[in-house]
Amino acid sequence: MEQTSDTVYEGKLIGETTYTQRTERYTEIEVKALYQDIRLAAKIDFYDARNRLVHEVKKSDKLEEAHIAQVQFYLYVLEQNGVESPTGILEYPKLRKTLSISALNDENRQKVEFWIANIAAILSQKNAPEAIKKSYCKTCSYHDFCFVKE
Repeated sequence: MEQTSDTVYEGKLIGETTYTQRTERYTEIEVKALYQDIRLAAKIDFYDARNRLVHEVKKSDKLEEAHIAQVQFYLYVLEQNGVESPTGILEYPKLRKTLSISALNDENRQKVEFWIANIAAILSQKNAPEAIKKSYCKTCSYHDFCFVKE
């Protein structure tokens, strides 16, 4: 669904036009892992393999907590693939702001595993849970998926 999202396209455009040399130095990677019979996948736009550093570009820090969680998930999947102590950087070029994300500690690792278990529980349900309407839902690339009945 993200391929048709104007919001996702705008974010991609910001990343590509702000960090023009990045595509030459860093690699887009797709990483998969398995956690207790649950298949995990992460598509990381910019990964600096030499420094084990994930770069995640966002247009706004409005959902910063979710952005941090996304990078932590990426770090977890990288760890599951044998990458030792990967770290991340959240970049908000329009705000001229960056935020460093440390390597996962045991507490963060348990949080990520908790999220994965919750997602697995939702996926195993016969019916989808009721949609929770948030102010940002209207601009989300998955809006139609959540509110198909309306």
